[in-house]
Amino acid sequence: MQAGEETLDKLVSEATVEIKNADGLHMRPAMQFVDMASQFECDVTVSKDKTHADGKSIMQMSMLAATCGTRLKIMAEGSDADKAIAALRELVEDRMFDEPAAEGDQ
Repeated sequence: MQAGEETLDKLVSEATVEIKNADGLHMRPAMQFVDMASQFECDVTVSKDKTHADGKSIMQMSMLAATCGTRLKIMAEGSDADKAIAALRELVEDRMFDEPAAEGDQ
């Protein structure tokens, strides 16, 4: 194998999620996301349109400016990618960062 080639044990998982909490991805939920993503070994990337952010960086996550209704693509790459995606999807869509839902989403 040459330098730079990926090994077959590098797993990739992705999901598209919708921000449902009324105040969107402000600093507190962004920090919750970063804290959750940081619990996993895999790399986590979050995309909104053409903007990409490191899911383990509070500064980059806050730059996404994701309001209620925004759809984000989460991609994880590494041995625990599936577990990371499942946990982050639950945080965003099911738990809604432990914040109130937007009107009509309750």
